Parts: sequence; C-alpha cells; structure tokens
Amino acid sequence: MAKFKIKKGDLVQVIAGARQERGGDRGKQGKVLEVYPERNRVLVEGVNRVSKHRKPTQTASGSTAGGIEIHEAPVHISNVMLVDPKDSKPTRVGYREETVERDGRTRTVRVRVSRRTGEDI
Repeated sequence: MAKFKIKKGDLVQVIAGARQERGGDRGKQGKVLEVYPERNRVLVEGVNRVSKHRKPTQTASGSTAGGIEIHEAPVHISNVMLVDPKDSKPTRVGYREETVERDGRTRTVRVRVSRRTGEDI
C-alpha cells in the first residue's frame, strides 16, 4: 500500500480530464473527503458527481425512499494536486525534517512543505 502526500481535509485541484467548459471537472477545487490508499483514489467534494438510480424500498419506519441520488465518485490520486494555501494554485509537496524537543526528548518530525512557495502546509 502506497503512502500519499494528499490527506483527508486537504484542498486539491483536478489537473486532468475534460475542461469545465466541456462539462468536465478539470480546474475544479475541492476538499478531500476520503482517501482510499488500496485503490489509489481520493473522494473530492463537488468533483466527479454521478447519479445513481435507487429503487423505492420499504424502510423500517414505513417510508419509501427512492429516486435519483447524486453523489461524488472517487478520482485517481494522480489526477489531483494539492493547492498551495498562500496563492491558491496547485503545487507539489515536499518534506522538511525538524528536530523538536518535548519532555526532555529530541524527536525528528516531518513537515509537509509547498514546493511552489516553500511555506508549511
């Protein structure tokens, strides 16, 4: 299973696919709702929306729920890029190691860094 540089809650931009003027999602930005590392996919808010037809069924309370539901489908992780918080443009992710002292112990912590501006993410 691969380790990703994109995590749940990050703001990402779609960098591949059809352009927005042709009905696609390229260029759209959204928050990562879920990461599926075993499938190399991420679920992004407002991106790759699909409609699912549900048959009306009887629920325990006696109501019938059915119709067309629209929700997001996962996107391959290679098709999204993290957005730099400083200038709202897509950026690559790098790491910087820092030594932090806590409770008399020295630890090395990896911090995500924007390759575009050098700022911490």
